[in-house]
Amino acid sequence: MQSEKLQILEEILGNYYSSNDETLFFCPICKHHKRKMSVNLSKNTFKCWICDSSGRNIYYLVKRFGNHYHKQTWRSFEKTVDISEFDNIFEDKKEEYVQRIKLPNEFICLANKNLPSTARTPLNYLKKRGVEASDILKWKIGYCENGDYRNRIIIPSFNRDGFCNYFIARTYTEDWLKYKNPPTSKNIVFNELMINWKHPVAFVEGAFDALKADNAIPLLGSTLRRDTELFKRVLRYKPSVYMALDADAREKAFRIIDLLLQYDVKVWNIDTSDIEDVGSITKEEFLERKANAQLVNSDDLLLYKIAGI
Repeated sequence: MQSEKLQILEEILGNYYSSNDETLFFCPICKHHKRKMSVNLSKNTFKCWICDSSGRNIYYLVKRFGNHYHKQTWRSFEKTVDISEFDNIFEDKKEEYVQRIKLPNEFICLANKNLPSTARTPLNYLKKRGVEASDILKWKIGYCENGDYRNRIIIPSFNRDGFCNYFIARTYTEDWLKYKNPPTSKNIVFNELMINWKHPVAFVEGAFDALKADNAIPLLGSTLRRDTELFKRVLRYKPSVYMALDADAREKAFRIIDLLLQYDVKVWNIDTSDIEDVGSITKEEFLERKANAQLVNSDDLLLYKIAGI
């Protein structure tokens, strides 16, 4: 099959030469005059040594630069899910929409040294929820005394470039509306600035859960779909994923695990059946549960569904 794949790549990328396990083609992205695109069919990876474009699935090259015949033939070899919607998985930069918003004008960061007396109530609220001073500093947590987000804790989200792209606004005076979030898209990776994609990531329900978990991403009440920014990041970096959703979100967790397994992402399930949510336990308790998490495969997922776990 490798010879057939090489023939397709040769038709798309031009003549090549081989060196050990790697095959070198002309890069179709930077179009360097020498063959600097290294393709490893055994590992299913490619990398250009000039422009650093790279990927973990050679089909990305076939999809982006091949014709219909090339794509159909390659997929018949792979017999896997068509991931054609992920053209922008390449490491080369493309112009894309980046969501940026402003924090409320009334926002007061609780990490400041000189705080007004009104800060006492939100600080007490955070303390009761087990949020430490180091968490406030790390997450830049604040509050609003007045305005549209009056009497609410504000937890900002920063994208990988350090710009605010969302925030959580949770009442600390038990307003009838617990959360009043900004009227903008939730299709972001919450606080991606703090995510280390080289390490396992945890999926949790909300921002207060993420405060207790290590390298965690809150889903903000949403599910995970193929067209979301979070899913694209997971496919690009392929971290192991620890699922730690609330017990009452079991069906949502099943759907997410099922989707991730289709793309060969390693998924571990953390037992949350006996707690209200991750935000209600300590960091140490979360780490203990994480250490006891179960690696999930397709057969396990079926058994979970049948048993109602």
